[in-house]
Amino acid sequence: MYFHSLQFLFFLTVTFSLYWALHRHKWPRLAVLMVASVFFYSMWTPWPLVLFFGATGINHLCIKGFRRSQKPGVRKALLTVSIVSTLGVLCTFKYADLFRETAVALLGPLGVHVRTQPFGLLLPVGLSFFTFQALSYVIDQYRGEIQKEHSFFEHLLYLLFFPHLVAGPIVRASHLIERFDDTPSLTADEGGRGLYRIAVGLAKKLIIADVLGSGLVDPVFASPEAYTSAECLVAAVAYSFELYFDFSAYSDIAIGTAALFGFKFAENFNRPYLATNLFDFWGRWHISLSNWLRDYLYRPLGGNRVSKPRALLNLMITMGLGGLWHGADWRFAIWGLAHGAMECFIRVWWWMTGKPPKEGKMAVVRAGLGWVATFTVVVLTRIVFRSPSLAHAGEMYLRLFEGSLGLANVSTLVWTMLAVAAVSHVTPLSLFHKAGDLFVRMPVPVRAVVLVLVGLGVRHLTSVETRPYVYFQF
Repeated sequence: MYFHSLQFLFFLTVTFSLYWALHRHKWPRLAVLMVASVFFYSMWTPWPLVLFFGATGINHLCIKGFRRSQKPGVRKALLTVSIVSTLGVLCTFKYADLFRETAVALLGPLGVHVRTQPFGLLLPVGLSFFTFQALSYVIDQYRGEIQKEHSFFEHLLYLLFFPHLVAGPIVRASHLIERFDDTPSLTADEGGRGLYRIAVGLAKKLIIADVLGSGLVDPVFASPEAYTSAECLVAAVAYSFELYFDFSAYSDIAIGTAALFGFKFAENFNRPYLATNLFDFWGRWHISLSNWLRDYLYRPLGGNRVSKPRALLNLMITMGLGGLWHGADWRFAIWGLAHGAMECFIRVWWWMTGKPPKEGKMAVVRAGLGWVATFTVVVLTRIVFRSPSLAHAGEMYLRLFEGSLGLANVSTLVWTMLAVAAVSHVTPLSLFHKAGDLFVRMPVPVRAVVLVLVGLGVRHLTSVETRPYVYFQF
């Protein structure tokens, strides 16, 4: 059940109605959300829910154990059990075949027998997001950052809540589970802004992302040898915009949907292609993941509080594992390590010369050069991210740098969507908020009509088949 489907609109309407009919009573309203979340996920396949229930049960028992024990050794042991079991689920169902293939490649030539047949394990949709959110909750409980001990039902609902379950954002406890006790409220303005956010997400997905993907990105990345260097370059840029508008669309709809139930999720994007360095970029792109890696991996490794060489190593580990989190293929780790290497270079440069001042005569020039360099690195490294294999990425790079001209295969529609994507990305956020104010002031029937037209009419206007969200594969 995709966010941009008629099924979801009907599902959301029914869930919304039942929830607010029972909103004054905690357990009935939470039961509505639990049933809705289980049903929502079951529309793909219900079997992974058994895995999610089991993993949550182990974590919940560990939380009960270290909340009741004052012995540091016992508490650390239980935390270790929780982390190992949770990561074990992720590694087994997502990375088992990657490890097997790697072992075959490394040990096979040495005469060591390794299983050559794939395990064929089902990869649950959203497993990576579930894992990171589950870990953050356990670790926050261990650190004492969550004061209350919640029930297993609340713990499970926090992880399975349908707006964020499949593709994030990774929601902290303060934005969801700690709000379960509060009687929710929803004003007309808040409801209108939630619907507006959903409408914006539908427009991003259906009007921009799907057109760029179907109209240029998919065919060029499938057969780069059939296109000119110029067309490959445009396709690489188009993919960066497709990925942003597709993923931020999901986040917009998730944030808007959560708002309709009285929950406020943190923003997940902040115009990332305006970043002037890679640190700035990762502070704007997939913010919930960037913050998770910072708080639960980089800082526990020592962050930048250790020696400079160790700080650089911590950065590379964080970016490498962050890259591998995206998929069971070493090219994702290489993509993450490439970003890590560039960030290390920037950090060393700053250590040598000091951070450049944000004001002064050269500030605008430095910002402009930094923006060009950052966008170039993001676009070029994403070729590895998008290509089905490293060999395929190599073919794309070779074709890209051959220098052949010609843009005959870039349609007017694709050029139009690229222009719309670029302009909307640099548009001041104040205009976005003013548009939201206008939407809120519309009569309720008019809002509904606008939402339906955006969600259903656009695909006929563009003649493009709607596609799954890109981050569903992660």
